[in-house]
Amino acid sequence: MEAEKTTHGVALLCRLLKVARSSFYTWLAGEQARTARKAADDALAHEITVLHIASKHTYGVPRIHAELCRLERRVNRKRVERIMRERNIAGITRRRRRSLTRPAKKTVPATDLLGRDFSASAPGQRLVGDITYVASDEGWLYLATWLDLATREIVGYSMADHHRASLVVDALNMAVGRSDLQPGCIVHSDRGSEYTSNELRCEIGQLGLRQSMGRTGSCYDNAAAESFLALLKEEIGTRHWPDRATARSEIFAFIETFYNRKRLRKHPVWGYLTPLEIRQRHEQGHALAA
Repeated sequence: MEAEKTTHGVALLCRLLKVARSSFYTWLAGEQARTARKAADDALAHEITVLHIASKHTYGVPRIHAELCRLERRVNRKRVERIMRERNIAGITRRRRRSLTRPAKKTVPATDLLGRDFSASAPGQRLVGDITYVASDEGWLYLATWLDLATREIVGYSMADHHRASLVVDALNMAVGRSDLQPGCIVHSDRGSEYTSNELRCEIGQLGLRQSMGRTGSCYDNAAAESFLALLKEEIGTRHWPDRATARSEIFAFIETFYNRKRLRKHPVWGYLTPLEIRQRHEQGHALAA
């Protein structure tokens, strides 16, 4: 009607289309507001796209909204969801991964000290560990990690072309060296042969820590550790590397520069923060209490 009103009268067009003239003039009066909303949506979509690219195309609506709030952008979450849906901007959905767990023979597993309670009141109280692998033209590269349940920070990790017990021992020694583990800290894992080995048990005993293990065949008993490795495989994107050195470099960058320092997760008390920021909050609280 707007395009034809110079050729035919508005009254005639409204009568032909069975539209009230008042409705047409109301729509016409709102044209400026609609143009302004579209421009604002386009500007917000640009910000969302930048944040999505910075997250390596992994963030969905909750973390994109949290990032906007951190940038002091007051925007409704439903509006973010609508804009992302309209422009086909979506986060990563995790896939199930094949387990490396191979129960050791003739070993006595440690007691489960967590009971699927993957929380901790302070850093250095509870660690969970697991192993995964990635493919390269040179063969498999294995990765062992230890995650602090209070901060969800990866405090120790190790990579090698094997998954013998020394792989998880090296990762644990890294955790000891870079974080303040409390006496009697629980180190929890599955019952794989690497974790039931004498080498790891001796190391845990010498460090004054306590070993804990979930049940055989129950992935939920070590869900926090498995969840991180599933997240890494999905968000890092690459499925096959040309060599182990390249894979090692990209995994290092993901853990150290993105996951620990930039990737947001929802803390039950403090809201969306990075693992590093959560650790700093705990340290600040400890300093104030002292």
